[in-house]
Amino acid sequence: MFNSKVFLAEFIGTFALIFIGAGAGMVNAGLVGVALAHGLTVAAFAYTFGYISGTHINPAVTFALALTGTVKWGQAVYYWIAQFAGAILAALLLRAVAQSVGGTIEGGATIGALTDSQPILAMVVEALLTFFLVNAVLHNAVAGKSGAFAGLAIGLTLIAAILVGGPLTGASLNPARTFGPAIFAGPSFTNVYTYVIYFFGPLIGATLAVIVFNFFNDMDEVEEAESSAETNLED
Repeated sequence: MFNSKVFLAEFIGTFALIFIGAGAGMVNAGLVGVALAHGLTVAAFAYTFGYISGTHINPAVTFALALTGTVKWGQAVYYWIAQFAGAILAALLLRAVAQSVGGTIEGGATIGALTDSQPILAMVVEALLTFFLVNAVLHNAVAGKSGAFAGLAIGLTLIAAILVGGPLTGASLNPARTFGPAIFAGPSFTNVYTYVIYFFGPLIGATLAVIVFNFFNDMDEVEEAESSAETNLED
């Protein structure tokens, strides 16, 4: 069932992530600046809209939560629509800003040294870094292991991932983060394989994170059952 509050929260959150994150790249904030812009935005909106939508602001995160059953597939569709719409509008505004000052939005695009030269390796890097990010989401936010620190843990994970992956792939880890600026960015995005890297890489990483998350949950259930059985025997 459509929920307008969830839709708006995801739209605004994704808009903010792309406008601030890609904007930091566009104004040449440097690798650390770009990493902080993304991570702090995710952490801030996790606390701002987390109680409304969960603050996915990333189609790969929504995909993972749909795989776990936390979000129904029907709900996932309007999460994705909100996320891509927010990303496109943010990129459109960034392009207008860039043109007004004689610049381009290309600095905000997620492209790295491996994008054109080693596309398969680039997809592996995107998958691996997304695996780390989605693991942080699942274990901290979904399982509730970190309580009030969940948003901080997720934001820090994203900062670390961008510090490593930024020079290699641009460290998108988020199909919407790539797609919005890509509409208005450079020639690399005229190649179909580029979209394969930045769409399927994160989805593969998200899937692997769900597998690991389910494994740990199954182990916890076994340990709880064994502990309960031992208690009953002692009684």
